[in-house]
Amino acid sequence: MQKETKPRARANQTETAVLGALSVAPMTGYALREAIRDVLGHFWSESFGQIYPTLAALVGDGHVRRIGGARTRASMFEITTSGTARLKELLATPVQPAPPRNGLMLRLFFGRQLGGPACRALVRQARADAEGNLAHYQAIRRHLLHEEDSAGDHPYALLTVSAGEHTALAAIAWADQALAELAPLDPHDEEAHRPRANGASPQPQHATEET
Repeated sequence: MQKETKPRARANQTETAVLGALSVAPMTGYALREAIRDVLGHFWSESFGQIYPTLAALVGDGHVRRIGGARTRASMFEITTSGTARLKELLATPVQPAPPRNGLMLRLFFGRQLGGPACRALVRQARADAEGNLAHYQAIRRHLLHEEDSAGDHPYALLTVSAGEHTALAAIAWADQALAELAPLDPHDEEAHRPRANGASPQPQHATEET
């Protein structure tokens, strides 16, 4: 099988995001853009400049139907039978691996040049960011558990939220370990040797609805 080029693979992934969002419910072009940003945003980012051209191409291919209005932002769009078939085809393709590019790890790898205090500051910021991400994922979970629309999609959506929660928890645990390992490198840094309260890390919420 011939390997897809990067532009083609990127276009297919944009198609997947657009068709996937429309498979949940018909919406305007503006609502589609907001849905991709707000609903998929915890694990997927899409260029706004790609969404409208992709939507127009899908309409031209018959995978999406325009309902009323001539302007993309004012019209409603819904997925067609061929669009659902195309979405299933795209979802069945292999996941395209993304090359790792982690600025924090790059700096820590050469941390001897940066110095212990600066490395600890980076790790503390990474921990704070992870705590913020965890709170964000837990807020998404609460929203999904109380949302009645598209309830059939919720078990699958919650898998992505759970992945985010576990990633954030792992980052917090790693940061605590990294700070402990960095502490001996600078015995004069009092904050580095200060124990964390109870030594406890946040815990994930369970995906259970209130009864």
